[in-house]
Amino acid sequence: MLPFSFATTAQILCEIGASQRLAELCRERGAQRVLIVTDPGISKLGLLDAVLPGFAPASVSVEVFDQVVADPPEAILLAAVMQAKVLKAQLIIGFGGGSSMDVAKLVALLAHPDCSQELAQIYGVGNARGQRLPLILVPTTAGTGSEVTQISIITTGETTKMGVVSPLLLPDLALLDAELTLGLPPAVTAATGIDAMVHAIEAYTSALKKNPLSDLLAREALRLLAANLDEVVHNGANCEARQAMLLGSCLAGQAFANAPVAAVHALAYPLGGHFHIPHGLSNALVLPHVLGFNASVAAPLYAELAPLVVGKQLRAGGVVQQTEQFIGALADFSERSGLPMRLRDAGVPQEMLPTLARDAMQQQRLLVNNPREMTEAHALAIYQVAY
Repeated sequence: MLPFSFATTAQILCEIGASQRLAELCRERGAQRVLIVTDPGISKLGLLDAVLPGFAPASVSVEVFDQVVADPPEAILLAAVMQAKVLKAQLIIGFGGGSSMDVAKLVALLAHPDCSQELAQIYGVGNARGQRLPLILVPTTAGTGSEVTQISIITTGETTKMGVVSPLLLPDLALLDAELTLGLPPAVTAATGIDAMVHAIEAYTSALKKNPLSDLLAREALRLLAANLDEVVHNGANCEARQAMLLGSCLAGQAFANAPVAAVHALAYPLGGHFHIPHGLSNALVLPHVLGFNASVAAPLYAELAPLVVGKQLRAGGVVQQTEQFIGALADFSERSGLPMRLRDAGVPQEMLPTLARDAMQQQRLLVNNPREMTEAHALAIYQVAY
């Protein structure tokens, strides 16, 4: 067995309705002043309406920063940090999708009274120092797994992003409550669910840090996600299925936090950067084509995962045949969910494909994890097939 290291969130609370006890959970951690970091959509949908009334009886002062946007820029993060400092927040709650949780992680770090680092100093791996404020993360989509990852992604330019990677970003508590996901539209439910499936698949085939713990988590994540995705897309009120998706997303997050993702994500990021295609949909658009490219090397691993995705419909056959069924079944999820299937359907101009391929090559931190080496020519060919 190769040596490996595994780190994850200290505590996970998986319970329908648990978000209504957030004030109590903050008080148990000694916090009297709390900042909730979220986005305008969360406020508009009223997802905090059942949460906020509990703070006054618990003698906990709470404020809400609800200006987080997708692909959050530095200015949004720094505004949230300023509000936390003015409040003298003693605990930060990230409440929402991956963007809100990513911002909350860095607010907890940069708003700590003893923080001496500027944002520019902590980009990269292991550059964050010191302490952070207590941190609770509450996902409202079953997709990103950000509640159990030690990375936060911030937009630094018109199409560029940078990450902060540090164990300090792992929260004290991840709270999984399916009631918060019941209002998600089918398209968002599908795209975020496929995003979580990609996390599990890429962790299971990660070239450098694949390990026995990440494998266990990835397999169980993929089983839960594949078994429940159709149900939550077409019957979004099924709370038990929604809870299974949240847990699957969390387990996939634990897996890829320790066995990192690869070329699917590397090719998806430029789609988000240039065209603001949601991250889950970006992954879905390139997923079957990257898996097809990887199959010459990774087919034995894809065949191991095939029964979890294809289920009883899996036909007898060798590794190649089972890999083909696996890739086909993943594409079918997108089609059944009504997601765009081609890059052209998502508004990507054909003349941009070479630019996308060049940009994908900048994601070397991801590409080194891919089971098959990928060049710019390979990336361009994949985009062309996906077009």
